[in-house]
Amino acid sequence: MIHDKNRIRKLFRIIIFTILTSCLVGCGAQKKSFSQAEDSGIIVGFSQIGAESAWRTCNTRSVQDAAAERGVQLVYANAEQKQENQIKALRSFIAYQVDVIAFIPIVTDGWDNVLQEARDAGIPVLVTDRKIDVADQSLYAGFIGTDSLKEGRDAGLFILNKFKDKRERFAETNEYINIVELFGTEGSSVAIGRAEGFREVLKGHPEFRIVYSKSGDFLRSKGYELAVEFLGMYDDIDAIFSHNDGMSLGAIEAIEERGLRPGTDIVIVTIDAQQAAIDALRAGKVNCVIECNPKTGPEIIKLAERLAAGENIPRLQYVHEEVFYETDDLSLIEPRGY
Repeated sequence: MIHDKNRIRKLFRIIIFTILTSCLVGCGAQKKSFSQAEDSGIIVGFSQIGAESAWRTCNTRSVQDAAAERGVQLVYANAEQKQENQIKALRSFIAYQVDVIAFIPIVTDGWDNVLQEARDAGIPVLVTDRKIDVADQSLYAGFIGTDSLKEGRDAGLFILNKFKDKRERFAETNEYINIVELFGTEGSSVAIGRAEGFREVLKGHPEFRIVYSKSGDFLRSKGYELAVEFLGMYDDIDAIFSHNDGMSLGAIEAIEERGLRPGTDIVIVTIDAQQAAIDALRAGKVNCVIECNPKTGPEIIKLAERLAAGENIPRLQYVHEEVFYETDDLSLIEPRGY
């Protein structure tokens, strides 16, 4: 009798899974036939924030490929940059009894209620890429992703070293080193962490001042728009700290349109390490590229499998990331794949 009940429940979930993958927003959900699904493992609901960049597309593909390789049924939902879409997707995952929920939160706040619903349903939740702020930390099982605080620190350390000579002359010249910050999405943990880490390193160095800091939502088009704005406001920008490559590439377009040389007239530090940013580094248009590793799919799926088996996972797990400098042998950098 117990065996029959489990079989019926499994068949119910397979039917619901097929319906869900056709209803939720987002291409690329891993679909299989009924016979294949019956022999497969767990079902994971994965909510992605969007497809705004090559980095984000690579991140999604990494999760989808890892799920397919492990025989995991993946229900993929694209939130299209809206938190309300993510919350709807998470509630759909709960309703259809997925084994594990993995999601990339657009912003840090506003998740308590839906995560409580997941816990009440007995579904563990894995947070990835961006962190969340909840009153009860036990509402989610763990986090895996980028160390945004370290990324900001790495950017600050490069700026300190790059302007060493000008810093040492500051007491005599009183010439400030003026920095523009292209901020990520307001309220996102990665933007908050990168800004905090950057300022932490520059603290105690009065020769640096951030004269302009605005959100470009990690979008290339907005990076261009912001650059047009700050270039019209200031004639003495020394450096740009951009929270992602998309905004950096947009800013480079605006800088060149103004007749300036990115990487020479204005030092540029960027985060992500997309192929386009590495190419710009090789061309001398960018001075430092800090990697934000998007290829987290294999680890996400392994952690989901552990959660589905009732195991505990690390509360905090960071992925390996590198920093690429203008002084490196750039011929050694392998193709990025995104």
